[in-house]
Parts: sequence; structure tokens; C-alpha cells
Amino acid sequence: MYQLYYASGSAAFAPQMVLEEIGADYRLIEVDISKDKPRDPDFLKLNPNGWVPVLVDGDLVMHESAAIVMYLADRHAEAGLAPPLGDALRGRYYQWLVYMADCLQVAYQMNYYPERHSMDDGRVPDIVAKGRERLARVWSYMDDALDPGPYLLGDQFSACDLYVAMLVTWHPDYESFLAEVPNVARCVERVFQRPAVQRAMKSHGLG
Repeated sequence: MYQLYYASGSAAFAPQMVLEEIGADYRLIEVDISKDKPRDPDFLKLNPNGWVPVLVDGDLVMHESAAIVMYLADRHAEAGLAPPLGDALRGRYYQWLVYMADCLQVAYQMNYYPERHSMDDGRVPDIVAKGRERLARVWSYMDDALDPGPYLLGDQFSACDLYVAMLVTWHPDYESFLAEVPNVARCVERVFQRPAVQRAMKSHGLG
């Protein structure tokens, strides 16, 4: 049985959606990641960085949401969440997962954790403003990439689209935001309708 360490609204949402999509037997273990609370020492043994998600699969312990998504999609290839090895779409699949982890997640961190980006508290408002500017720019690029869509890999649904759905829910006002990115909105509307995704949403206070 897989074990997924998570917190509501965190980057554990995408791996949990994958676990639901593949029909895996798994157990959720909640972690308190509040800014003002120290991390549980037992959890820090699993991930010294102190953040979620963490996936435990037997002797394997791994963190990083995009990496966990790729691992699970490959381990359960029959679910069709990733293009086959050797398929040209496989390269685009890697590209989008890494891009979202490197660019969109960092932009959100600038918005929600601006203190991590400067030693000067007086610069926090500027960092937040820059983060929101970056969010708008990257989401605009993602919207263009989803034309004609309906998914990031064209007609083929993949774990990339689960990742898009997770990151949309992090937006400060994601329902209003979706009106500005119609192709993203069309994609996530399809994703949110999937039964597996709806099951995962309940753990994150969504839906």
C-alpha cells in the first residue's frame, strides 16, 4: 500500500489525483505545515526539507510532486496517464510537468511565501507584486499552449492535466481568474468532472 503524506491545498493534490486515477490502494497521512509550527521530527526523517508531498512505496521514500506524479504514472502505465516511452508526446509530457514545477509553482511561492525571497521584510510587497505579474505571464503562456487542446497533449488526457488542475486551485481567486484563460478553464472543467479527481478533491476542501 502506498502512503502519501499530504496537507490540504498543498502540492500533494496532484499525486493524490494520480493515485485515484490508477485505482491504487493508498493511505493519506496528514502533516501540519503551518508556518508557525515546527515539523514533526519523524516526518523530517522522511523529507528533511519539511514539505509535502512525500510518497512511501515500500523501501522507497520520495518527495517532489512532479517526480511522484511521473513515478506513479510509469509504475501504472496501464492507466494511460503518460505517453509510452519512445512516443514523441513523451517529450512534451516531461516538458510540461517540469515547466509547471519550475515556473508556476515558484511564482505561487513568491505570492504565498514572499519572505523566502528576500532578507529585507520591506521588499515583501514588491515580491508579491512580481509574483503575481509572473503568474499572469506564465498562465497566459499555458493558455496559448492549450489551444486547440483540449488537453496539454492535444486530444490525449495525461497527468499533465491533473497538474494544471492542481495549480489552478492555488490561484488567490481562481474562479474569476479562469475567465481570463478560457483554454485553461476548458481543460480543468473536464479534469474536475472526472470521478477520480472528485474523490481526491474532498481531501483538499474542494468541490
